[in-house]
Amino acid sequence: MNKIEVNQLTKIFGSNPKLGLEKLNQGKSKDSILKEYGQTVGVNQASFHVEAGEFFVIMGLSGSGKSTLIRLVNRLIEPTNGEVLIDGDDITKMDKQTLIQTRRQKLGMVFQNFGLLPHRTVLANVEYGLELQGVEKEERQRKAQKAIEDVGLTGYENSYPKQLSGGMQQRVGLARALANDSDILLMDEAFSALDPLIRKEMQDELLNLQRKLGKTIIFITHDLDEALKLGDRIAIMKDGQIVQIGTSDDILENPINEYVSNFVKDVDRSKVLEASQVMRKPEVVTTYKNGPRTAIRKMEEVGASSIFVVDKDDNFKGLLTIDDAIRSHKEEIPMEEVLIDNVYSTSPDTQLNDLIGIAAETKYPIAVLDDGKLLGIISRVSILSGLVLGKEKDEVTTS
Repeated sequence: MNKIEVNQLTKIFGSNPKLGLEKLNQGKSKDSILKEYGQTVGVNQASFHVEAGEFFVIMGLSGSGKSTLIRLVNRLIEPTNGEVLIDGDDITKMDKQTLIQTRRQKLGMVFQNFGLLPHRTVLANVEYGLELQGVEKEERQRKAQKAIEDVGLTGYENSYPKQLSGGMQQRVGLARALANDSDILLMDEAFSALDPLIRKEMQDELLNLQRKLGKTIIFITHDLDEALKLGDRIAIMKDGQIVQIGTSDDILENPINEYVSNFVKDVDRSKVLEASQVMRKPEVVTTYKNGPRTAIRKMEEVGASSIFVVDKDDNFKGLLTIDDAIRSHKEEIPMEEVLIDNVYSTSPDTQLNDLIGIAAETKYPIAVLDDGKLLGIISRVSILSGLVLGKEKDEVTTS
């Protein structure tokens, strides 16, 4: 079962939304409904689903309907038509008390403007939602403290919002949503008010939290780079409609129409591509037990001047050059003593943008590791070809 399922969700603002809906169903455009009948189509028959633990991003330009859509999902705005299923229950049909309970138990909201209470400390702000639910003081402070630790604000429990930077205030807002221990986080332009460097830190922090906690997240943004970085899948909106849903690769490689194509044509691929997408398998790998003689033979076979070394469990141990392998063999020095073990390594989900400078400076390829195991390597050539080939493909597609 999907965690969230949205079907034909529509919102029309005006004195006669039923008339607007009728004309919409007849195929009238958003502009004509506004011009002829004075009704504004905020969201137009949006349908999508979000799986448990998925990071789902909704993006679009100002006025596209994305913020209205997320407020329909938790019924801060009453829909004109459609349904929103949370764990199979339609939130649009709930009575007031059931709706309040569902919001408190299942939905955490993080806004752009932080929404902190200035007279309350960090701890008191984070526990506020639990206080409204009537949770005992000791229990709510324990949960609030855990959330504060999760967002990296330990030591600031007794500080007030005015004493914190914008990024730290947003962490408090995120901690408050986490403290309720809801399965779902709804985040509306949560980082758009932050400076670029702080924004990047918060994006990284949120991804780390997602890996750790496995929340289901709907994230609203107008920033395509942010959407591509964060989203497992992305929905692109225009004029109240969802025009395409897909992974970053889907949207970059197969834009559904000219609007989406124009939207993504200037994307900095170094901020989208990850290490796993440009790495290659090393030509040769050896293990300690094979010894230096085998390492030398393997390098000679492929004309390599170095070889990557792993242990019997495929854990990466270092790099062995041909000169050091010969010295190890002739002087009977254990191979592990001549290994170069300070080879730069990275995880498979590291963005290419973070590796360009390192690849330019390092003498050896970058090792891509997952739990210590060698998945592949990245060289300067790998990075350049990943960027250039992607750019060439875009140019062919749009020409």
